[in-house]
Amino acid sequence: MAIGALGGQARADDAATVDEVIVTGTREVGRTQFTTLAPIDVLSEKTIQASATAQLGENLAQQIPSFIVQRLPTSDGLQFVRPATLRNLSPDQTLVLVNGKRFHRSAFLGSRGAQSADLAQIPSFAVKRIEVLRDGASAQYGSDAIAGVINVILNDEPGVRAFAQAGQFSEGDGETYRAGVRAGMQLAEDGHLALTAEWSDAKATSRSRQRQDAIDFQTANPGLTLPNPVQRWGNPDLETQSLALDGAVPVASLGELYGFATFTRTEGVNDINWRNPASNPGIYGRSSAFPGFDLKTIYPAGFTPVEGVEGEDYQTVLGLRQDGGIISWDISASYGRNTSSFFLDNTINASLGPNSPTSFDLGDLVQEEFNLNADGVYRLDLGALAEPVNIAFGAERRVETYGIKAGDPASYAVGPGAATGLAPGANGFPGFSDIQAGEWEQESYAAYVDVEAQLTEQWSLGGALRYEDFSEFGDTVNGKIASRFALTDNLALRGSWSTGFRAPTPGQLNSTSTSQGLDTVTLQLFTSGRLSPTNPVAAFLGAEPLSPEESDTLAGGLTWRTDYGFTGSIDAYQIDVSDRFSSSASVTVTPAIRAQLVAAGVPGASAFTRVNWFTNDFDTRTRGVDVVGAYDRDLGPGRLNLTGAYNYNETEVTDGAIATNATQKRQFEERTPQHNATASATYGFGAFEVTGRARYYGSWTDSTGNSTGDIFQTFGAVTFVDLAVSYSPTERISIRVGAENIFDTYPDEAVFQASRGLIYSRNSPYDTNGAMYYLRLDTTF
Repeated sequence: MAIGALGGQARADDAATVDEVIVTGTREVGRTQFTTLAPIDVLSEKTIQASATAQLGENLAQQIPSFIVQRLPTSDGLQFVRPATLRNLSPDQTLVLVNGKRFHRSAFLGSRGAQSADLAQIPSFAVKRIEVLRDGASAQYGSDAIAGVINVILNDEPGVRAFAQAGQFSEGDGETYRAGVRAGMQLAEDGHLALTAEWSDAKATSRSRQRQDAIDFQTANPGLTLPNPVQRWGNPDLETQSLALDGAVPVASLGELYGFATFTRTEGVNDINWRNPASNPGIYGRSSAFPGFDLKTIYPAGFTPVEGVEGEDYQTVLGLRQDGGIISWDISASYGRNTSSFFLDNTINASLGPNSPTSFDLGDLVQEEFNLNADGVYRLDLGALAEPVNIAFGAERRVETYGIKAGDPASYAVGPGAATGLAPGANGFPGFSDIQAGEWEQESYAAYVDVEAQLTEQWSLGGALRYEDFSEFGDTVNGKIASRFALTDNLALRGSWSTGFRAPTPGQLNSTSTSQGLDTVTLQLFTSGRLSPTNPVAAFLGAEPLSPEESDTLAGGLTWRTDYGFTGSIDAYQIDVSDRFSSSASVTVTPAIRAQLVAAGVPGASAFTRVNWFTNDFDTRTRGVDVVGAYDRDLGPGRLNLTGAYNYNETEVTDGAIATNATQKRQFEERTPQHNATASATYGFGAFEVTGRARYYGSWTDSTGNSTGDIFQTFGAVTFVDLAVSYSPTERISIRVGAENIFDTYPDEAVFQASRGLIYSRNSPYDTNGAMYYLRLDTTF
């Protein structure tokens, strides 16, 4: 839904100040960070561009302690579509907006089936500022806004700017090159047009040691030469090209015609696990189906499959709005599409033997969303109140489509070698089969009302109510009440209570992730893996259609400002989420169960052996505190700016299957740090500016991968320090030399995960590549 001041994005000189007009979490014109009813972080353009990373999600993670982005190397699509969490909730429980309009999801379903928007698809050089609402907001914006809302506001300012950047990690790898140009022009009668192009090329990193089984294999086969390491753990090799367009022009007496669009194309590759010839008979075994064929003639030293993705993402929005007077309105349409095409090189479908290719097209995942929105704001003057009552209202229609396109037949084929025990499908990542392929749609309608009233000079009150109806599961109603009371002109209390929800997506409701094999005794095909919860086999075994995840959020705190530049806020929160999505336990389809399924006439029942499905599985309670402070004033020959933020966040599993499994419960509750903080200092004087930043992550726990003995490993707290120095010889040129993690700090090694050559935990909530040194040139024309 459209948000904020309907007539356009608010303009301000510095997004870091508390008097910055914000447009997220309110439809009241003129709200600021200090007067808003809920906590909002604002990242200015300068702050965003101060980071060395090209990815917007990683940028936010460096600035906001409650926001975490994982790297997850060698994790199929998750190494390319990195999960980002706010307040330790699921990635798809945070709503992402661009210019106040809902941004579409990624096509990739991640951990526990999460399907979230991918911030990396938004070019960072096109961004004017980012507003992060840290409060439940489903009653205002609909599905997904359980943890909060991230609103990315594109830059509409006139002028031409460009930058070029080069960097490298301290270990001599991960060379990263970035460049971008943005041109904006003012059109007649307050119109504007801005175009941004950005490119980045980040080379792969490796934080690996040689696997012990590779060392043993090399010793036993001295005539072979194995790469060292045989498998690389680290960042993928990733190239990205992005475009952004933002424009608006007055249209006679109708109002303002506006539109914006983003487009991103990515291509990345990364290693997955090495295949050892000595311990993989399902790959290297000799088969009577292929007399004389030996895979060692192709891969004598084993092989490491290389997984890759070619992604394409775009979103377009077109609307007409009118702002001013008693009534403002905004009518818009948007269309977004995300496509991930997966491929696999340097591998084989062993069951096809010598007839197998060594590279495979694995198929495509496609996510499409089409939104129609109508929003209005009516200013009702009651006379007795300090200000007119702000009554916002609107309606939305959204169509969400998910599709799976099958890969090469060889990528999922069960070849003749399967009868003698050779593994079917592309080894490392079987392609999407014709059984999995399909397209599914969900349609929803929504209506809302959002009221804010200044009851007295000190007391403001807001409330929102939203109704949504979904074609796949029915309707839901959510509400929110928020209030703020000013104790003085510079000190205020605020609090809110809200309910929220996250609707299951067509991908979660309908997609499957299965593979086929051949029973070497019966020579019958079998199918195993994740089914749709509506699949007849899954339904027979107890699966039920997914229902929405639901939440109750209670928050409260205080905010302050002073005449001497010190501002800040403290906010506590409790978020109860019920019916959270997860995968069910795997069910073995025994011959007896299979006979029942066949007798009941369930299609394809005779082929299933072991299956699971997505389910509404467990409940959680998240409690935490956010503390934010800033100090800004002239000091000596220059100006000093200090910022600091701290987040304490604790999540407890309160009910469901995970609650009864001590191992899973601990892994879920302790997988991210409970204590996170960031602090920065910037001092500008003359042509120079120096910025230092410290990022602190508390201890956290990860699974060792062991089924007995040491099941967990706890990783200690770690602090990373960043430093940058900028020099501007003229008003139009700026040169910055910087280092992120300047002291080359590494976390504890993952001692129990080292058998595969991994040094640091693959589930680390922060970067594990060491220091990144970079040089950046900015120019203004």
